[in-house]
Amino acid sequence: METKSPFDQFDELRVDSAAKSFLVEAAKWTSFLAILGYIGIALMVVAALFMMTMGASMSSASSSLAPLGGGMFIGVIYLVFALLYFLPINYLYKFSSNMKHAISTNNQASLTSAFEYLKSHYKFIGIITLVVIGLYILMFLILMVKGVSSALM
Repeated sequence: METKSPFDQFDELRVDSAAKSFLVEAAKWTSFLAILGYIGIALMVVAALFMMTMGASMSSASSSLAPLGGGMFIGVIYLVFALLYFLPINYLYKFSSNMKHAISTNNQASLTSAFEYLKSHYKFIGIITLVVIGLYILMFLILMVKGVSSALM
């Protein structure tokens, strides 16, 4: 008699009606959040373009960011953040649309694809979180070194 490992049992996993209703509700909320994310990205792009045009038209001598290009520099940073923000929002929207399709048509391939997009969304968020924590630690160490070096002088 052969016993199945816990990993082999996942192939037999079934989604019951309660789980389906939870997944439908999760898909609705993720769709809502993704649409808000797309709106936020559009506002970031508009703000970036506004800063870039206003920064170019203003005199750079009066700007405190004159060595960095003033509004142009901040506008480019906004565009970079908008691009970074687009990936997880797009994964979230694809999860939502595939999950809705999978539940309405009982399509296993769409369900698998939906969970793949959800995995990608959280993987991206996790990596970005680790990068930000690393930057915070790096800034903290730099400030500590500067503080110690200025105290010794």
